[in-house]
Amino acid sequence: MTVYYQTNTWNGQPQYDENQIKIWKHISEKKNWRIVQLPNGFYQTEYQELNNQDKWTDVTRRETLDGAEEAIDKTVEHYKKKVEFNKGPKVVKTFK
Repeated sequence: MTVYYQTNTWNGQPQYDENQIKIWKHISEKKNWRIVQLPNGFYQTEYQELNNQDKWTDVTRRETLDGAEEAIDKTVEHYKKKVEFNKGPKVVKTFK
């Protein structure tokens, strides 16, 4: 029996342009976020645009204020990881 393996070549970390990384860094700072209450009682999370301080981009809607803040915290943490991972592979365990 012959088994053929498809090989995938890893050419390194995906490369993102500096503008994309700046946006991630901006979003990963909680001071650039706000929560607004909508007319229907829900809470909407928004982040301030990087190049236009007067514009806010809506991201999520939650039923509670605590839920909205938790969503912001998780999003901030996510983008902090994206910025960190963009620096390249990270050793998580070594063997002797």
